[in-house]
Amino acid sequence: MSSTFHRAAAGIGMASERTRLRMVARLREQGIRDETVLTAMAQVPRHLFVEEAFASRAYEDTALPIGFGQTISQPFAVARSCELARGGKSIGLALEIGGGCGYQAAVLARLAREVYTIERIGALAAKARQTLSSIGVSNVKVRYADGREAASNVVQFDAILVAAGGSIVPPNLLGLLSDGGRMVIPLGTPEHQRLTLVTRTGDNFQQQAFDDVVFVPLKSGQE
Repeated sequence: MSSTFHRAAAGIGMASERTRLRMVARLREQGIRDETVLTAMAQVPRHLFVEEAFASRAYEDTALPIGFGQTISQPFAVARSCELARGGKSIGLALEIGGGCGYQAAVLARLAREVYTIERIGALAAKARQTLSSIGVSNVKVRYADGREAASNVVQFDAILVAAGGSIVPPNLLGLLSDGGRMVIPLGTPEHQRLTLVTRTGDNFQQQAFDDVVFVPLKSGQE
């Protein structure tokens, strides 16, 4: 696992460092046990990924609007998704569907060798690319595309994180998961979903439901 952050990034938002540590302490109390994930959560300046008007609330355990009807996921949902995706092991290639503002990708960048994140709203993809670059993240590739149409006959991913909800796992994503790979996706109704872990063994896919969550719906098309 690796990720390259400029040394200067360590000083970004130092006024919020204590707040980030309180966030991490809260995540421990909520049941996050993976110390590698907790360290990544402590190191990524979440306040840089939200609109300035919401910066003072960046480390609260709540989703916040980022424009275009989208939200930045609550810290617990990000931490649990990453914890489930890791399964206690380092990640080689990771794919994120619904990259939004780029925050979860920044956390993943500290857990995986390389991260590909797909966002269907062009303005959000551009903003994510800019913010990730500004804090020195060099192992994330942001793509403006429709994640529901993502397909590949060559590349498969050790971990796939879907940051939008639906009633079923999109079939195209199953083919993108490597043998032994782990996908985390919120499944259920628009009002109630459960964070679900999908693991692949050969041609078999097993699902395990975990925490109750509410995510924006997974949509098709580009904007």
